[in-house]
Amino acid sequence: MPAPILAYEDFGLIQGAGWLFRHLDLHLGPRDRLALIGRNGAGKSTLLRLIADRIDADEGRRTIVPGTRVVLLEQDPDLAGHATLGDYVLAGDDAPAPHEADAIAGQLGIDLSREAATASGGERRRAAIVRALAQDPDVLLLDEPTNHLDIVAIEWLEGWLDRFRGAFVVISHDRAFLTRLTRQTLWLDRGALRRAEVGFGGFEAWTEQVYAEEQRNAERLDAKLKLEEHWLQRGVTGRRRRNQGRLAKLKDMRAERAAMMGPQGAANLAIGSDDVRTRTVIDAKGVSKAYGGRAIIKDLNLRVTRGDRIGVVGANGAGKTTLLKLLTGEIAPDTGEVRLAKTLDGVVIDQQRKLMAPERTVRDVLADGGDWIEVLGVKKHIHGYLKEFLFDPNLTEARVGTLSGGERSRLLLAREFARASNLLVLDEPTNDLDLETLDLLQEVIADYDGTVLIVSHDRDFLDRTVTVTLGLDGSGKVDVVAGGYADWERKRAPARAAATPRATSRPSAPAPAASRRLTYKDQRDYDQLPARIEALDAAIARDEAALADPDLYARDPGAFARLTAAIDRARTDKDTAEERWLLLAEQAEALG
Repeated sequence: MPAPILAYEDFGLIQGAGWLFRHLDLHLGPRDRLALIGRNGAGKSTLLRLIADRIDADEGRRTIVPGTRVVLLEQDPDLAGHATLGDYVLAGDDAPAPHEADAIAGQLGIDLSREAATASGGERRRAAIVRALAQDPDVLLLDEPTNHLDIVAIEWLEGWLDRFRGAFVVISHDRAFLTRLTRQTLWLDRGALRRAEVGFGGFEAWTEQVYAEEQRNAERLDAKLKLEEHWLQRGVTGRRRRNQGRLAKLKDMRAERAAMMGPQGAANLAIGSDDVRTRTVIDAKGVSKAYGGRAIIKDLNLRVTRGDRIGVVGANGAGKTTLLKLLTGEIAPDTGEVRLAKTLDGVVIDQQRKLMAPERTVRDVLADGGDWIEVLGVKKHIHGYLKEFLFDPNLTEARVGTLSGGERSRLLLAREFARASNLLVLDEPTNDLDLETLDLLQEVIADYDGTVLIVSHDRDFLDRTVTVTLGLDGSGKVDVVAGGYADWERKRAPARAAATPRATSRPSAPAPAASRRLTYKDQRDYDQLPARIEALDAAIARDEAALADPDLYARDPGAFARLTAAIDRARTDKDTAEERWLLLAEQAEALG
């Protein structure tokens, strides 16, 4: 293994009245791709600031190869005192070269002359990314880099990091982002820092092994009190197993919803039966909306039935929030009509988290200062309810202002999910949430009896949650697809490929009649490649789980090397297979 370019030995940090963590060891290699995983409040962001030398450890030793440039992309960059986004990007002794910043800004689609005070969350995030990437780092530390980014920007960032020649450590709730990019994992858990030479794709298998070993050790020591302290981790492990059943149920719901729809991608949800009519909660017919002469939504026909989980995706500015407001009756369409069921009673959880006053306590927020909260008509003690949302029950007197961003988001979800409702509107609900809370949110949504509308750029979250996806391309057209983000992505792949400019000197001649179908080999590949891709995914997951054994390298270096090589080969084969299938899908689509 290559020598580390940055390392901490036996380091610790005091926070408040005690140690946040202590006796930790950390090393970063020159090409490491590390996912940093841990619960909200575990100290992940603080650890990144410590690695970046923004704060000093209270004990331990830091060593770094001379000349190594470490750059931190903070979760909430401070733009105070800067007139424009460009002023922020180019401020300070460590500012990047202006031409480097301009080049990256152009690729990200951000106007650096925009006033900082009026910039949106997405624009501020893009400006921070420009500043970080343009500094030519050797080690890049990323704290929730996909927050406030749309899917186009996320995919661009994935491509940049995939080509990056240095090392990076990333905190993110975006499973798809972590799975694609990371090759190693740091797990900050109960004050300990563990490392596995496995990417996020093998993280859950690794943690299951760790928890199983801890439980065996505890049983051998008859440490029942120790096990009781781990109620959270055991609950999460059980939740992951239950979610497998929920995913199977979700697939059935998607199939049922697809049967109610017309031709694939058609924007009109056909009435399948009288029962569908009686279950309709939102009925949009011929709906259009424009602002300043620009069409935001054009001729939308959509019927939402009770129990639907609707995901809304698209680039920033494509009209996602406008669509939500139209469907919930908050604004009226320019043409067409939206009919809402008379019994519709909605709860809206917006991305601004405006309802959480920092001076209030957790008890005030949940139970108006009391000990009991009414959850869907059933009284529950506040301590028990806090546990359901992964809180330590002793936090009842903590003030909202002292909680982390993720803990505040979780508290808001706990409060709003207690209310009786039949429509839940979630606008970017995954921002600031850790992976365990995302598991919980998926579980709560799956068990929710009403209808759910979700705006999110988290691709994996949508794939695990929604039954129908509404895709906006910015032209006013709304694609309606049964399934999640991956289903929408498959539908639009041929169109995106067709829209990609191709170098050509003259128009191509029409294909001869005999070639207006796939060849035997092409048809065979088109039919067989999905199974091949699925098998490669399974092989990668299996080998990553084996590689997660922390003693494997010391015990059998040869096996470690073979597994690493096998994973690299499988990833390359998978990329090749996916590109081949997308090309064939484009050809099949063109041939009808």
